[in-house]
Order: sequence, then C-alpha cells, then structure tokens
Amino acid sequence: MEISLGLLIFLSIIFYFVLYIVIETAVRRGIDASKTNEILKEVYKKIEKKD
Repeated sequence: MEISLGLLIFLSIIFYFVLYIVIETAVRRGIDASKTNEILKEVYKKIEKKD
C-alpha cells in the first residue's frame, strides 16, 4: 500500500486544521467558564455604573 506524498500532505493539513478547531473551542469554553471571566464581568459592570 503506497500513499502519495501529496495525499499525505493534504490529509495532514486537514488533520491539523480540525485539531486547531477543537483546541480553540476548548480554550474558549474554558475561558468562558472560568472564575476570572466572572470577575471581569463584575468589574465591567462597576465601571459602567460609575459612568
């Protein structure tokens, strides 16, 4: 079984693109669920009330 170099490169690019999307989504959800995000929302609300 022989796989051409072009096909191997193409499949590698697709694999890494999907991996990037999965990691990006996980990081975004992690940031949204974090305690830091809640603190930043509270600070933003306090700053908004002052203006």
